[in-house]
Amino acid sequence: MKASDVFVKALENEGVDYVFGLPGEENLDLLESLRKSDKIKFILTRHEQGAGFMAATYGRLTGKPGVCLVTLGPGATNLVTPVAYAHLGAMPMVIITGQKPIKKRKQGKFQIIDVVAMMRPLTKFSKQVTHGGQITATLREAFRLSIEERRGAVHLELPEDIAQEQITKPSLFDVVGFEIPMASPEVIAKAAKMIMGAKQPLLLIGAGANRTSTSDVLTKFVHTLGIPFFTTQMGKGVIDERNKMYLGTAALSDFDFLHEAIDRADLIINVGHDTVEKPPFLMKENSEREVIHINFFPAEIDEVYFPQLNVIGDITKSIKLLTESLVNRAYSWDTKKFLSVKENVSRHLAKYEEDDRFPILPQRLVKITRDLLPEDGVITLDNGIYKIWFARNFLAYTQDSILLDNALATMGAGLASAVMAKELKPDKKVISVNGDGGFMMNSQEIETAIRLELNLVIIILNDNAYGMIEWKQEDERFPKYGLNFSNPDFVKYAESFGGIGHRPTSVAEFQHTLEEALNSKGIHVIDLAVDYSLNHEILNVRLKEYSEKLKTTS
Repeated sequence: MKASDVFVKALENEGVDYVFGLPGEENLDLLESLRKSDKIKFILTRHEQGAGFMAATYGRLTGKPGVCLVTLGPGATNLVTPVAYAHLGAMPMVIITGQKPIKKRKQGKFQIIDVVAMMRPLTKFSKQVTHGGQITATLREAFRLSIEERRGAVHLELPEDIAQEQITKPSLFDVVGFEIPMASPEVIAKAAKMIMGAKQPLLLIGAGANRTSTSDVLTKFVHTLGIPFFTTQMGKGVIDERNKMYLGTAALSDFDFLHEAIDRADLIINVGHDTVEKPPFLMKENSEREVIHINFFPAEIDEVYFPQLNVIGDITKSIKLLTESLVNRAYSWDTKKFLSVKENVSRHLAKYEEDDRFPILPQRLVKITRDLLPEDGVITLDNGIYKIWFARNFLAYTQDSILLDNALATMGAGLASAVMAKELKPDKKVISVNGDGGFMMNSQEIETAIRLELNLVIIILNDNAYGMIEWKQEDERFPKYGLNFSNPDFVKYAESFGGIGHRPTSVAEFQHTLEEALNSKGIHVIDLAVDYSLNHEILNVRLKEYSEKLKTTS
């Protein structure tokens, strides 16, 4: 059997049902083997980044490694950003790159770079396959490492001549699962004692808690103990945010209204957050507040994060054991102040929700999308200033209903992420929100979405600038410079691919357009003018003034 056929059989053995990619001549044997597979669907993308972001999102949503296939040289270098995206975001992903023959050179060093070495700092495992007989064992190990916590990307390079080898009697390895060890009873008892001794504990939910089994046990933990909670951006939706104990999302590291509650807490129970994601709060030396770190792995000590206790093991089991150890215990927690902070947060977040000025304010956009998107709908965000508004203002009702990146925080991933979400969940309504800058980095994946016959709504927030950096530029009191550009006609651009373009000229028209698009077939692209003029005043000036006022009155 040809080695490339063995490779595909090994992928099938791992339960792979999708491969995303943009192949080159060095991958043609593997591509032909994929063509003959009746279990794997190959999705061709228009750029290697599209393939990588789709594979990473597949891993994020399913817990199984997403697989992408690209060629050597520029194909591999184009994949670097999605690999880093998966690596920092803890998304399981297997990358397959091609390479020139290694036994006999036909073209000198044309296109050859050391891809294995390039991928090594960005992955958990990077290896060249040098013999067809290595394929099944190497793939099994790569998949195992990808899903082992902390999840992430792995890389295999398959040279052209190795893919063409003949393998006699290839054997496949059983896909053997593994169980993550539990935290020790002594550590659970110590954590329970710290929680019982606290007067104002808070629960923090981070990205590592975003596992299917963890959602239910965390919801029970909050319900049983009556403990208030907040989330990181990537922890949104693990617990339904309509829960009365939900205080908000820490979209900023400091100086937000939510931080009034965080600053008052004497104990933070941190479930699933690690310092790879932008910190939701900053620890300070000599503070009376303590932190319990509950995760699959110990805390990495940082100037802003140095917890007093590590509870290491399967997160779901740790929370379940903690709930059982605390359920019949007497405690007297003061939650009144936290709930008053929640009222304050809600009041400030609602301030511009009904403001119908046009171009639209991001706060109004969030309100409309939340009102129109069904409870089980999905919204994906590219990276930009609007992501902060969605993180703060958008209530996530279900797990994985808002997909954003707060680890690498890369631009260009939002559309591909939406394509994958819709492909995996065809019965769900999906909205992709992008800034005009990030959208144009991978806008060509509109064609992929149309080719897949998806029904998808894409909103482009049009301000003809890199708005996030403008906001930072203004905060640093630099003059506006170097961040403005012009855009194509997005309506015609969408139509040129076979999509449906819209350009509303009022908030009411946008609301009607979005509702119609969500209930129509095809790819709908909404070119929406956005007003970011209040960003600096609200997020820089007012928040800091409020924080300073609290310090002087407390």
